[in-house]
Amino acid sequence: MENPTNNNNSSLKAVIAVLAVLLIGSLVYIFKLSSDTEVVKTELTTSMTEKESVMKDLQELKATYDAAIAENTSMSDELIQERDKVVALMADLNKSKGDVSKYRSQVQAMQGKMKTLVAENDELKKQNGVLTVQRDSTITVLGESKKYNEVLVGQNEELAKTVERGSKLSVTNTKTAAYKLRSSGKQIETDKASRADVLKISFTIAENQIAKSGDKTYYVQVIDAKNNVLGEKKTESFGDNSLTYSFKTTVKYENKTVNVTEDLPGKDFAKGTYFINVFDNDELVSKTSFSLR
Repeated sequence: MENPTNNNNSSLKAVIAVLAVLLIGSLVYIFKLSSDTEVVKTELTTSMTEKESVMKDLQELKATYDAAIAENTSMSDELIQERDKVVALMADLNKSKGDVSKYRSQVQAMQGKMKTLVAENDELKKQNGVLTVQRDSTITVLGESKKYNEVLVGQNEELAKTVERGSKLSVTNTKTAAYKLRSSGKQIETDKASRADVLKISFTIAENQIAKSGDKTYYVQVIDAKNNVLGEKKTESFGDNSLTYSFKTTVKYENKTVNVTEDLPGKDFAKGTYFINVFDNDELVSKTSFSLR
C-alpha cells in the first residue's frame, strides 16, 4: 500500500515544474515582445526623423524658389513650375505614413534642378544688370544729345532771326521839300504852299552785304495837312493788310548804298504839315514830315 504523503509530494513537484516551464515561456515571450516593440519604436522614430529631414529640405527648396521668383526675371514661369512641384511633393509627404526613403531621391533630383535654374537666373540677373547700366548710359547720352540739339536749334533759330534782321534793308535820310518850277525848267525850293508845283522826296537805301540783291520796290505815301493821300492814290493789298500810296518806286539794289529821289507833281497844295511814309511792302521803314506856309 502506497504512502499518501509521497503521492502528494510528487503531484506538487509536477505542478511546480509545469509552472516553471510556463514562467520561463512567459518570460521569453515578454522579452521577445519587448524587443519587437523597441524595434518598431526605433523604426518609427527613424522614419519620423527621415520624414522631418526630407520635409526640411523641401521647405528650403521652396524658400529658394520663392526668393528667385520674387526677382521677377524672364525665368519666373519656369521657376514657378518647379516651385509648384516642390509644394506638391510636400503635400504628398505629409500624407505619407510609411517609408519616406523614396522621397529622398526625388528631393535630390529637385535640388539639382534648383541649382541649375538658380545659376541660370543669377547669370540672367547679371546680364540684365549690364543691360540696365548700358541703357541708363544710353539714356543719359541721348538726354545730353537732346539738350545739345535743343541748344543748337535755339542758336540756329536765333541766328536765323539775326540774319533775317540783318538782311533787312535800312532806309534812312528821308527828306521832302517843295519846289517852284520855272518856265526854263529850273526848280526853286520854296516853303510857300501857293508857289509849290512839285514835292521832291528822297531817301537812302544803306549798304548791306548779306541782303539779297535785285530789284526793290518801295511804296511812298504822302499825306497833306487835311489828311488826304496825294498822288496816284492807288491801293495795294498785302494779305490781310492794304496800303493806299502816292507812288511806288523800284530800285536795282546791288548791296551798295543807293540814293533815291522822286518827284510828286501837284497843285493847290494846302498849308500845314505833310507826312511822308516809306513802306517795304506793308512794313513802314522810314518816315519824315515838313510844313508849307
